[in-house]
Amino acid sequence: MPVESVVKEGVDATASAVVTRRRMHFVRGFGPGLVSGASANDPTTVGSIAVVGAATGYAMGWLVVLLLPLLAIVQSIAASVATVSQKSLQQAIIDTLGRRAAVAAALSIVVVSLFTLGADIQAGAQALSIICGGIPYQLFVIPLVVVAGWLLATKSYMRVERILACFTPVFLCYLVSAILARPNWGDVLRGILVPHIAFTPLFLTGAIALLGTTLTGYVYFWESIEVAERHPRPGDAAKMSADAAIGIVVAGSSFLFILVATAATAGVHHLPMQSATDAAVALKPLAGPASQILFGVGLLASAAIAIPIISATNGYVIAQTLGLPAGLRHGVREARVFYGVIFASLAVSSALALAPISTMWLLYWASVAAGIATPVTLVMVMMVATNRKAMHGRPVSPLLACGGWAVTGIVTLSAGAFIWSILPRH
Repeated sequence: MPVESVVKEGVDATASAVVTRRRMHFVRGFGPGLVSGASANDPTTVGSIAVVGAATGYAMGWLVVLLLPLLAIVQSIAASVATVSQKSLQQAIIDTLGRRAAVAAALSIVVVSLFTLGADIQAGAQALSIICGGIPYQLFVIPLVVVAGWLLATKSYMRVERILACFTPVFLCYLVSAILARPNWGDVLRGILVPHIAFTPLFLTGAIALLGTTLTGYVYFWESIEVAERHPRPGDAAKMSADAAIGIVVAGSSFLFILVATAATAGVHHLPMQSATDAAVALKPLAGPASQILFGVGLLASAAIAIPIISATNGYVIAQTLGLPAGLRHGVREARVFYGVIFASLAVSSALALAPISTMWLLYWASVAAGIATPVTLVMVMMVATNRKAMHGRPVSPLLACGGWAVTGIVTLSAGAFIWSILPRH
């Protein structure tokens, strides 16, 4: 074989190997956004959307669809901050705004997260009860929490992420459940295309619950944690932002199906809804037992993703605020406070889940509380994302910054309107 041919083949092989490595690096970079986006579709979200669907029918379909671009903006900003600064949002807040601001952020996340986690554990246990033919849900609470704690304490971070990602396709159950509910698709389309706004306590409470349950602090803080754990190159900011946006849109596409399924059953027939079981039970006589089981499976998948993420987020923000080791790559002995917060969060939330409190009430009002607390952390995130020093001279683009401040304004105004609506009138 001529020397020129050998040299040419060697060069081609080297170039091909370089291209392959670059492609593999690019592909491996994607993934955090899907898991983080799926965590936004937790049982609190499912419960809140179910309550809204039962109470208002399809009238708030437009808001459910509008949530997706709002979520995509916030997740993209969180991913960009983590990529450029190589830090989680909590670490970036500490370095940029000081420890007092970080303490305020941690408290606003942890307090809301505990109630959300309690609601999610209770809903996950009720989903198992539905699937297993009505066995008391209380019997599933402790096993569910033990599995979540074991998963976090004994597996590496990337393995945990891969396990959680396996649950996301199960959200298709909500789509099938909505179809089986046989909704009036004309009414569904009108609810999406014709915005309906009413300054009533029912509408404002529903709006703030939807905003709060999907824009909860732990969701975008976890996005930043996932990205920072991967140590991406600062030049990958655009790619990681795109991953975050795509992940939330894919996972959040089930929001509308949940609304449709409950509006077409409980909403049309004016059925009361007080628990996650009620949402599924309402489907059985009107859409068939398959729809009930599918809704229960979707709810279980939501809980399986959210419970580890919420408890782990609490561990991260507390340990990082105290300047202590944090991370699922560490062993329990290396990061005792980090894992201590995780286990404490699971224990406190389990007690809350076993308390004689209506699941749907807990889910709904946890979302309302999150909607009121979320503006605090969103303002801090935007201050970091637009700070040239914190972002090493590469703050988020003006367009993304405008979008982030707009989302912050919308959530803040919604929270203010809700508070105004419940104040006593003389």
